[in-house]
Amino acid sequence: MRRTLVRLPRLFQFALIGAAVAAGPAFAVDTAKFMIGANPGGGWDQAGRTLGAAMVSAGVAKSASYDNRGGAGGTIGLTQFVNTDKGNPNALLVTGAVMVGAIETNKPPVTLKNATPVARLFTDTMVITVPASSPIKSIKDLTAQLKANPGSVSWGGGSKGSIDHILAGLIAKDIGVDPKRINYVPFQGGGEASASVLGGHVTAGIAGVSEFLPFIKSGKMRALAVTSKDRVADIPTLKEQGINVEIYNWRGVYGAPGITPEQRKALIDAVVKATESPSWKQALAKNDWTPFLLTGDEFGKFVDAESARLGAMLRELGVAK
Repeated sequence: MRRTLVRLPRLFQFALIGAAVAAGPAFAVDTAKFMIGANPGGGWDQAGRTLGAAMVSAGVAKSASYDNRGGAGGTIGLTQFVNTDKGNPNALLVTGAVMVGAIETNKPPVTLKNATPVARLFTDTMVITVPASSPIKSIKDLTAQLKANPGSVSWGGGSKGSIDHILAGLIAKDIGVDPKRINYVPFQGGGEASASVLGGHVTAGIAGVSEFLPFIKSGKMRALAVTSKDRVADIPTLKEQGINVEIYNWRGVYGAPGITPEQRKALIDAVVKATESPSWKQALAKNDWTPFLLTGDEFGKFVDAESARLGAMLRELGVAK
């Protein structure tokens, strides 16, 4: 039997095609591929996996995968990301203040200039504490002792050249003490630092608020100041106590090198939509993360400014050349 081909009017054909497209899921990215320059379980890992889950729950990504490449302050993961994901519109690199400092310290051949700024996400505000038994009652007491005898104040925090180390240097410089004279005691993890503060083995401890807050609330530590613009957990800021220092341990994401402006916009839009999702907002509250959203070129300018500021202090500390 002979078949008759029926041609639909052109406008009706377009309408059908449009309806089919609208019916399907409109994902900004296919599989969001995260490069995390740290081992599983740490702050960067938590940030990357939380964002990936939020992108999926917000309907802007079909799925998410994660590759952990720890070492050298995240610069090992950065190098692999730049070298293997060029032009990949689905790839994201988790970064933060620690990586900016590590780049300034280690001078790797690959830097964040080789990737594409997408978004700054949140900050874990830092806090300075002393053990509850300490005779130091305020940040003024601490800085008075630092001025009188810099070596008598031992600061416990993360690794040498970390954001914690930089904070101690910035405080010293602001009150007229040579940053090279500070007595900084580096620890490999938050547990070590907490134990050292609680045991009175260091004069003061530096960490993210979320890390020390349980000890502050229980009365085992005394919080002297936070490093943010505004109070966190009703802890006074450095600035309101006369120390002109504001610094954040922020986290963010970069896209791959070589992606198009349209692909970059799609990534930015997807990440922003993810940060508006209930799962992301719940994670912020659970982890005491402060929203710190900044996107695209503005984020890139912020990182450039941070690189200059942190790099200058690392050189003053004698950690970077």
